[in-house]
Amino acid sequence: MSLVVSDTTPLNYLILIGKIDVLPSLFGSLIVPPAVISEMRHPKAPSAVAAWASSPPQWLKIQEPRHNLNLALGPGEKEAIAVAEELGIRAILVDDKKARIEAKKRGLSTIGTIAILELADEAKLLDFEVCLVLLRDTTFRIESALLNPVRSRVRARKAS
Repeated sequence: MSLVVSDTTPLNYLILIGKIDVLPSLFGSLIVPPAVISEMRHPKAPSAVAAWASSPPQWLKIQEPRHNLNLALGPGEKEAIAVAEELGIRAILVDDKKARIEAKKRGLSTIGTIAILELADEAKLLDFEVCLVLLRDTTFRIESALLNPVRSRVRARKAS
């Protein structure tokens, strides 16, 4: 896959389940705006997330947006969309529904945490079902109507 920009949430959950290292295998370098790093370092952020953000790996590039988008979204989401648009990057890692809708309106492809796990499972970088169990121990939430089709695709692929 090509270069992507990320919002906070997918990074947060991948760190919490110990699978953050699938990102460079799937996407190469990853770009985040400063607001994402700030959100990850927030005093209420999980300690593992804050520690990771305090010393990010070399494959994570921090890029300040040149423009401030006037959108009813969180700072990380707004900056991630702005950076993606400014750099001509067509994909953004984001889970928030409102942010996904806004990104799609702007012609960006969105990839959420579950889709990242599905891609990584397909690349044999992790086990999708094991990761779902790990996610249950976090604050991650997803509707069954959204998760079940992905689980079916993963099971069908593994059965073939």
